[in-house]
Amino acid sequence: MTRYDALTELLDERHSCRQFLPKQVSREVLEQLLSAARRTPSWSNTQSWQIIVTEGDATRKFSDALVEHVASGVPQPDFPFPANYNALHRARRRECGGALYESIGVVKSDTEATTRQFIRNYELFDAPHAAIITTDADLGVYGAVDCGLYLQTFLLAAQSLGLAAIAQAALAAYSPFLHEWFDIPDTRKVVAGISFGYPDETHPINGFRTSRAPLDETVRFVSD
Repeated sequence: MTRYDALTELLDERHSCRQFLPKQVSREVLEQLLSAARRTPSWSNTQSWQIIVTEGDATRKFSDALVEHVASGVPQPDFPFPANYNALHRARRRECGGALYESIGVVKSDTEATTRQFIRNYELFDAPHAAIITTDADLGVYGAVDCGLYLQTFLLAAQSLGLAAIAQAALAAYSPFLHEWFDIPDTRKVVAGISFGYPDETHPINGFRTSRAPLDETVRFVSD
């Protein structure tokens, strides 16, 4: 297998896991994962990311408290969510959401079931671990971009170690709660969360996959 083949295999296998097994990841494997992720490139090698990782009882305590907060809290992300989605982006979002709900037999009109699935985000899909990624506020958008690169490296490293993960903007939506719960200083901004662990391959929600646009929709070659 070539190195390119190995990379594309990881990319093809990786997916956003939405149901995990309760099995904890050992500290040794966690450190392997985080050691790989720290090799991410960054603006002037600033390495703007700092990572909080929960394990053991801390994960469930965090999740339980977050679910309770979300029930009455108001989203306040450190970075504003998109103000609008154009027709193409809306179509891609609907395709993804439709496939997700179809995989578990939920119809869009069933608001009780869709709300329940939404809350699963804050239950971390039963993952034994959560990671919160923050950036130095002074680095602005470039620090956030660097954290996005870190996130991708983390996801691929997890896949290489037999783990599964899901990147979650849903966690970052309640940034003030995260700042208080994890004692994150105001000099840092929450970029995203990740739930991760070992996947429950028997659950139907882990069976659906999203599509990718062909190159001619996303790439423009300039030759002259």
